[in-house]
Amino acid sequence: MRFAIATLGCKVNQYDSAMLEHRLSAAGMERVEFDQGADVYVINTCTVTDRADVESLRIARRARRFNPAARVVMTGCLAQASPQVLARSPAVDRVIGLGRINDLVQAARGEDLGGDKVAVSNLRKERAALESSGVTLAGRNRAFLKLQEGCDRFCSFCIVPFSRGRSRSMPPREVLAALDELHGNGVKEVVLCGVQLGGYGRDLEPALTLAELLELISMRSRIERLRLSSIEPDELSAPVLEIMASDRKFCPHFHLPLQSGADEILKRMRRPYTTEYYRALLSRILELMPDAALGTDVIAGFPGESPQHFAQSLEFLSTLPLAYFHVFPYSVRSGTTAAKLAGKVNPGESKRRAELIRLLGERKRRHFLARFLGARLRVLLEEGRDPRNGKLKGYSRNYIRVLVDGPDYLKNCEVEVEAIDVIGDALAGAVVRPPASSKARGREERPFARNRR
Repeated sequence: MRFAIATLGCKVNQYDSAMLEHRLSAAGMERVEFDQGADVYVINTCTVTDRADVESLRIARRARRFNPAARVVMTGCLAQASPQVLARSPAVDRVIGLGRINDLVQAARGEDLGGDKVAVSNLRKERAALESSGVTLAGRNRAFLKLQEGCDRFCSFCIVPFSRGRSRSMPPREVLAALDELHGNGVKEVVLCGVQLGGYGRDLEPALTLAELLELISMRSRIERLRLSSIEPDELSAPVLEIMASDRKFCPHFHLPLQSGADEILKRMRRPYTTEYYRALLSRILELMPDAALGTDVIAGFPGESPQHFAQSLEFLSTLPLAYFHVFPYSVRSGTTAAKLAGKVNPGESKRRAELIRLLGERKRRHFLARFLGARLRVLLEEGRDPRNGKLKGYSRNYIRVLVDGPDYLKNCEVEVEAIDVIGDALAGAVVRPPASSKARGREERPFARNRR
C-alpha cells in the first residue's frame, strides 16, 4: 500500500507529517511522491489564512484526480477547526483532527473507525503532557522535534488556540532521549519547534522554563546544530539568549513574529509588546550574536489599519535589522475577536500593502546576503542537489541558503564555505575546509563572519 503526504503551514505541521510518515512506514506502507498514484493521500492542512483553507481543498481534489480510487484523508489545523467544511467535499473520505495519530494511521490504512467520516477531539480540554519523538522528513538531514503543542495566548486574529488546544509540553527527559536517538541515527541538525515555544514547561509538574530545558540540552546533547522555530518576542527571555550565545551548537537564527509596526494595531491584535520593545530585543540579540539571522511575520490590512498606520508600520520595518519577512494579507477567521472588529480593509488594498512589505523584505534579504560575501560560513549540506544547477545545497548556521560545487561524499556533512556570489535568495561559494573530524564540541566562542559589508 502506497501513501503520499502533502503538508501546508508551519514547522509543527512538518513535524506532524514526519511523525505520520514514520508510523505508516513502520506499518509496512511505502511512501511515494504526490503525483505517483498513491493508494492513500494525507493532506496535513493549515487554517492560518483563507488561502490556506482553499489550498487544502484544492490539493484534496488534485489527489482525487491522480487516483479516483484512492483514500483522501484530511488532518491538521483546518481539519480540527472546521471538520464539517472538509467533510462536505466529495474529494474527502475521512477527516481526522489533531492529537489522534492512531486514528490517523488507521484511516490511512483503511481500517474501520466506527463509520464516522469525522473524528475530532476538544483539545482545549486536553491536559496530558505531550508525547512525541524526533523525526526526519524523507530526503532531509534536518530533523524536527516538537517540544510543545497548543497555545494559550489568544491573539485577536488567530484561530490556533482553538485548533491546537491548550499548551502542553514534552517532559525534559523525553526531549533528551529523543535528541540522543536522532544523534544515533546520524542527524546533524534538529529544529526545536512548538506552537507557543516560549510557553514550554509551564504545564509540567514541576514547572520548567525553556531556558532551563536549553541548559539541559546544552550540557547533555551531542547534536551538532540546534535551531529554534518561531518564538514570540515577549517570550524570548534573556536567559535563553545567553545560553544560545554561549554554546555554538545553538544556531544564531531567530524567527520573531512582529505582525505590525504600529503600536495601536498591536493593541488591537492583543500583542503584549510595543514596537520599541521589539526594536530593543533585536538590538540585544545582535549584541550577543552579531551574525544572527532575524526573521519575522507581518500581517497587512488588519481591521482598523489606516493608511497612516500602514505607513508607520512600513517605516518601522525599514529601520529594523531583519533578514527576511513572511507576509500575510489579513484573513478573517470565524470565531476570533478580530472577525468582529470594525474598520475592515478592502481585500485588494490588503494585498497591495502586503506586496509593498514583501518588496521591502526582498531588499532586506539581499542586503543580509551581501554582508557575507567574502566571509566563511559553516554549511550543512543536504542529501539532494539543486535541480536547477546540480550544485550541492545547504544552510549556514545563520540560515543562509548556500550552493557549492562538490562530490557526493560531502552530503550530510558540515563544511566551511567561502561565499563568493549572490544568486537569487542564496549565496554561491566554494568549499575551503572539508568535514571536520570529530572534536569535542561544547561551549566555545562563536566564530563571526569577516569582511562583512
